[in-house]
Amino acid sequence: MDYRDRITIEPGKRGGKPCIRGMRITVYDILDSLACGMTESEILHDFPELEPEDIRASLAFAADIPRKVLGVAGL
Repeated sequence: MDYRDRITIEPGKRGGKPCIRGMRITVYDILDSLACGMTESEILHDFPELEPEDIRASLAFAADIPRKVLGVAGL
């Protein structure tokens, strides 16, 4: 999934953390919720402005971090 159309980074918003579609909901908010065992339905209920694609974009963003840090295209 190409997350770049859903994940935005703005220096003045949430300290420059990656956010969902320019909102104040960060990728880390979603990832923390998933790590705590919340389901997609529960997250969408807690954050009604989100769409299912936002959750998938957050996961794709997180999966891409090692590739960017390590500079390995095949990871």
